[in-house]
Amino acid sequence: MPKYFQPEIETASREQLLEIQNRKIVEQVRHVYDHVPYYRALMQQKGVTPEDIHGVEDIHLLPFLTKADLRDSYPYGLLGADLKDCVRIHSTSGTTGKRVVAFYTKEDVDLWEDCCARAIVAAGGSDEDVCQVCYGYGLFTGGFGLHGGAHKVGCLTLPMSSGNTARQIQFMMDLHSTILCCTPSYAAYIGESLAEQGIRPEDNCLKAGIFGAEPWTEEMRRSIEQSLGIHAYDIYGLTELGGPGVAFECEAQSGMHINEDHFYAEIIDPDTGEVLPEGEKGELVFTSLDKRAFPLLRYRTRDICMLKREQCPCGRTHIKMCKPMGRSDDMLIIRGVNVFPSQIEAVLLSEGYSPNYQIVVDRVNNTDTFDVNVELTAGQFSDKVSETQAREKALEAALRTMLGIGPKVHLVTPQTIARSEGKAVRVIDRRKLHD
Repeated sequence: MPKYFQPEIETASREQLLEIQNRKIVEQVRHVYDHVPYYRALMQQKGVTPEDIHGVEDIHLLPFLTKADLRDSYPYGLLGADLKDCVRIHSTSGTTGKRVVAFYTKEDVDLWEDCCARAIVAAGGSDEDVCQVCYGYGLFTGGFGLHGGAHKVGCLTLPMSSGNTARQIQFMMDLHSTILCCTPSYAAYIGESLAEQGIRPEDNCLKAGIFGAEPWTEEMRRSIEQSLGIHAYDIYGLTELGGPGVAFECEAQSGMHINEDHFYAEIIDPDTGEVLPEGEKGELVFTSLDKRAFPLLRYRTRDICMLKREQCPCGRTHIKMCKPMGRSDDMLIIRGVNVFPSQIEAVLLSEGYSPNYQIVVDRVNNTDTFDVNVELTAGQFSDKVSETQAREKALEAALRTMLGIGPKVHLVTPQTIARSEGKAVRVIDRRKLHD
């Protein structure tokens, strides 16, 4: 049973990793400066040239990129390769309908799949395993990332995508799946569905699960492990950087190893932008060291977490990040989907409703619930239940089109939603997302 997918890199010394990072950042900055006019303009505004960057110790001189930059440069403004050399896109939902589109060359896809293969092997995977991929395929990165990684490892890969739980369970049991890849909330639901069918944890062949795309707690990990009879491993990624596989858990289950030969991580003060020492809590910033089609430098993830470099029992030497402990912006992650209040507000205004609304998120039986309360104006209010229900359904459909996820809409009477003299409380998140 292999312990590493690429042992020479995964167990490289700190000096070797630093040498790789220094070489790659110099090449990447030159590549971006020469091929991405949008970022070249940001560098010129800051008075920085490629000649100023000699290694990662100089990375703090570079300007940040934010989600706003990605929206403003949509669709081709941050493209770093000729379009004829790009073989794929993936995309996130946009905060106001404008999406972030990430491009990939064939080499970019190859490196991404290597990262996911490392995660699968770290979870105990080999060419003898059956890997069931229940992340969504299509524009979402989850399905394709773990699918490609499983191929690299040599697993028999079941490209199930999400949903149709009865079919998931049938294939899982009939084909003796050993590794499950999906969101943690869906893994919990599969566990519940198996129990309802009288299938005990010891009746399936699963040994490991690789779960990400949404926040989950240690309590939820323990529950999933018990219901499925597996070890549950965390995985981290962003579409903007290449998808899942930026970081992953090993057998120690004590933080996620960042693939430092491909991604350079910093922790900054979210208010000042100052780089913080390892071990301090702040906003996570990533630089893609070798992605060519969509090469992001100093991208602010808005995730709050900590980095720690310590000897790991698994033998991997790459720095670890903890589970994200929150956000420095107002983004919610609901059932693996990024949701911004501004998206909901845009739909309400376009549909003729007032901007008085409240988002209520909870987690019931390990599954996120998503409700939107919308206040009617006096002119919109009707005491006909059927009319109100029809309008709620229409608004739910409009929100699903924008978000890619369907909330439960409740149209409430005027002046029902509490007013605030300060910033309006638009979001009530009752989930316990970290212990």
